[in-house]
Amino acid sequence: MRYDRHLYTPLLLVIAALPSFGAASVPAGMQPARLARVKDVATVEGVRDNQLIGYGIVVGLRGTGDSQQTVFPLQTLISTLERMGVNLQQSPQLSTMRTQNMASVFISATLPAFARPGNKIDITVSSAGDARSLEGGLLLLTPLYGPDGQIYAEAQGPLVLGGYAVASNGNLKQYNHPTTARVPDGAMVERSVPLDLSKMRALSLLLNDADFRTAEQMAAAINKEMARPMAHAVDSRRITLDVPPGADIPALLAQVESVEVETYPRAKVVVNERTGTVVIGGDVVLQPVSILHGGLSINVVTEYQVSQPNPFGQGTTQVVPQTTVQAQDQPANRIELKQGATVDTLVENLQQIGATARDIISILQAMKEAGALEAELEVL
Repeated sequence: MRYDRHLYTPLLLVIAALPSFGAASVPAGMQPARLARVKDVATVEGVRDNQLIGYGIVVGLRGTGDSQQTVFPLQTLISTLERMGVNLQQSPQLSTMRTQNMASVFISATLPAFARPGNKIDITVSSAGDARSLEGGLLLLTPLYGPDGQIYAEAQGPLVLGGYAVASNGNLKQYNHPTTARVPDGAMVERSVPLDLSKMRALSLLLNDADFRTAEQMAAAINKEMARPMAHAVDSRRITLDVPPGADIPALLAQVESVEVETYPRAKVVVNERTGTVVIGGDVVLQPVSILHGGLSINVVTEYQVSQPNPFGQGTTQVVPQTTVQAQDQPANRIELKQGATVDTLVENLQQIGATARDIISILQAMKEAGALEAELEVL
């Protein structure tokens, strides 16, 4: 019997070089602006979605539901049947009921702004027990509650899965997540969230990404479009709008949201260490830097050998581990980025040295600490 353990310790050295006086650097303010509509980069304060949640049961499964070890699906089934007029409290077979064809689930939904009773919304259904798959299931009528405990929608319908799970004789074949499903238009709104725009005398726009320059540009663009000073930037995220008496609020917001604004998004690099995903924005600026990247590879091999005693000895059979450690220090790879290097240049150099996604994440973090990466580094 043999077990291998492979350890990889990266060695990373980042040397940031100061730009010479004769080199031409690109100022951050000289980056070209992007044109975007107000509705794409901002929202109206108070006009928002609301989250809903509910608990129910899914029936019609083919033996892939919750097992008897999960107690609450059986309790939910008993409560549902009692509402239908079926009394199971005195049944002697209550403790031996099998619920493999049903599963307890949580339902989540988003109630959009201005939704009225009778509108339909999509819902997401997720298993709350140990069900293997929700394939072929039907969600029974389930109330959806808001944060205030009131019922705002009722959900019901057949589930749509993006995966499957098939098990036989201990073998399992699974694709995606068969315990989470969607029901398009699966909930009907029963109660609306009151929001009367006609009584609002002051409106505010909230930027999705806080930025003082974008806020000032938005206020100036709105004032230019409306031909009067009605917009004012309060801070880096909020722009107030003065509503004249008797104004048509929906028509005013429709005109304001169609205004094109020059936006200046922040340069950002987003990395996900769990999946190894790296996304680098096009506005990222790189400074001159030298990168040395190598690694120390350690391989630990453990073999278990059986030691037998002599035929007439008093010893016992023992399993003795034999461990072998092998270490290999790889030579460091070098990357040199000169003045004016782009993100494409960095990616090409990293691919040439065979850097993995996790190596790139470590390199980007080291470049940020060395001051060679002029961007916001966001780690998910």
